[in-house]
Amino acid sequence: MSRQLTEIQKKILEHLIDQIKGKGIPPTLAEVARHFGYKNRATVQQHLSAIEKKGYIRKSSKLSRGIELTLEDKFFVPRPVLGEVAAGSPLIIYPDAIDTIDLPTIVRMPKDSFLLRVKGDSLKDAYIFSGDIVIINPNLEPRNGQIVVAILDDAVVVKRFFKKKSQIELISENPEYKPMIIDKRHPSFKLVGIVVGVYRSMEKRRVG
Repeated sequence: MSRQLTEIQKKILEHLIDQIKGKGIPPTLAEVARHFGYKNRATVQQHLSAIEKKGYIRKSSKLSRGIELTLEDKFFVPRPVLGEVAAGSPLIIYPDAIDTIDLPTIVRMPKDSFLLRVKGDSLKDAYIFSGDIVIINPNLEPRNGQIVVAILDDAVVVKRFFKKKSQIELISENPEYKPMIIDKRHPSFKLVGIVVGVYRSMEKRRVG
């Protein structure tokens, strides 16, 4: 049985996974059609039937929300990596996706969250290493001690966050790096989001 999905089928499957794992219930045909801008639910039905034939879902015609994931944990879904974030010196972030990575379907992606690749070793004592993929949730208010992604002077860093009376401290988890002390009124400082997950592929890459 072929498991090769078209690009639109991949996007629909990703949406189904997000809805089922995020909200706990599958979307209706009408909701999927509205999300993707289809006026005709029959188009969604055709895509779902193709996804079902390839073994990713099971549909029940008797239920309005009768979509069930048949994915096993070993199955992966491609997700875009939007840029690199510096665990060390500040690093420029790219405006568009620089890569994609296949995340296991068991990895939960909160609403509006996105992926960045870590570059540098300033968080090694927090077991976040260069090359790791971090999941960023932009909808959470940071608390002291959490690991955050922040923009500073058009560059992006990932550090442990501490808010003081008049300043913010971004702390590394590596004694070789000094804390970054930032005035709260710094015009070029912005919190991007909270690191809510880390993914590391143990697969060795071939060299050459």
